[in-house]
Amino acid sequence: MADQDYYKILGVARGAAKDDVRKAYRKLARKYHPDLNPGNKEAESKFKTLSVAYDVLSDEKKRKLYDEFGEAGLATGFDAEKARTYEQWRQQSARAGATQSFDTDDLGDLFGGLGGMFRGRTRAQTGPQRGSDIESSMEIDFLDAVRGFQTAIALDRPVSCDPCRGTGTKVGTMPRVCPQCGGSGNVAVAQGPLQFRQACPRCAGSGKLPGDPCSACAGSGRVTRAETIRVNIPPGADPGKRIRLKGKGEAGFRGGPAGDLFITPRIRPHPLITRSGRDLTMELPITVGEAVRGANIEVPTPSGPINVKIPAGTQSGQQLRIKGKGVGAHGQTAAGDLYLHLMVRVPKKEVAQDVIDKIDQAYGENVRQNIRL
Repeated sequence: MADQDYYKILGVARGAAKDDVRKAYRKLARKYHPDLNPGNKEAESKFKTLSVAYDVLSDEKKRKLYDEFGEAGLATGFDAEKARTYEQWRQQSARAGATQSFDTDDLGDLFGGLGGMFRGRTRAQTGPQRGSDIESSMEIDFLDAVRGFQTAIALDRPVSCDPCRGTGTKVGTMPRVCPQCGGSGNVAVAQGPLQFRQACPRCAGSGKLPGDPCSACAGSGRVTRAETIRVNIPPGADPGKRIRLKGKGEAGFRGGPAGDLFITPRIRPHPLITRSGRDLTMELPITVGEAVRGANIEVPTPSGPINVKIPAGTQSGQQLRIKGKGVGAHGQTAAGDLYLHLMVRVPKKEVAQDVIDKIDQAYGENVRQNIRL
């Protein structure tokens, strides 16, 4: 599947400034936000796509990787330097048109762990081995991330085979020569023009299998099973900060422990609220009358509606701090605060001229008298 063009999705040029990206997103987010389009699946899908695009293009590091490598550069564990090294090697090999042979140790030095492409065991590993970790991502609504919630994810993961208890061997059978490597303990592997040998994955380099393979798992000791895993997202989940579920990764080999499952939250921005640490900032429109004479108004917050007193004589752009109404407390971390950014809105309907004149007269001074260039 071709990469999505995040620039086209937001309607900005590839060289657009960060502020232009933010403005474009906020404009489109207001149009397609699910709260403003209840029941509209198309708008909801569009909003999710906009959020992903904004998440990438508003982050300098992610944007740089996306510009160079496309969506592949955003994958967890992606190593840009190794990718560049591999691409340079691939181009040189293509020009040379030659097939070369390498030792796995040389390849390890040259390419390290590039996507697991050249990874291989060079020594027999016959004891218990820990299973690999699993990396996954989850898209989360901004307010859900603020409040915290419980959810479930469904994934297919390797688990220990029950009939052979993870050994890969049929119970009661005798050891035999490994059919995959013919007893040598290693197998030939080829990647494009490269040819090398590595430890046999079937027998872990020993050249033998303990007995007849288990029919349930074909001798691997593991089977892939669909599983639903409950996940607790704490209040104030940070974008990019992984959530660890111990023992929910791939099953181990030969009785080894299972790996862990790491979930990376991808948080969709909110069109009205922004976050800094545990504090939240929200734009709050007020009328001219509320700003002039003051008022008590109801304000929605992530933890529920509250009554807020607007002081008389409030100016547009003034901020009010509501203590403890930001991201909720979690463990020993205290709750953050909510900052209301007050924006005075003038009426859209026509106002009588005498009313406007009285308002102008009430200023008593030139509001621009201190502006000097």
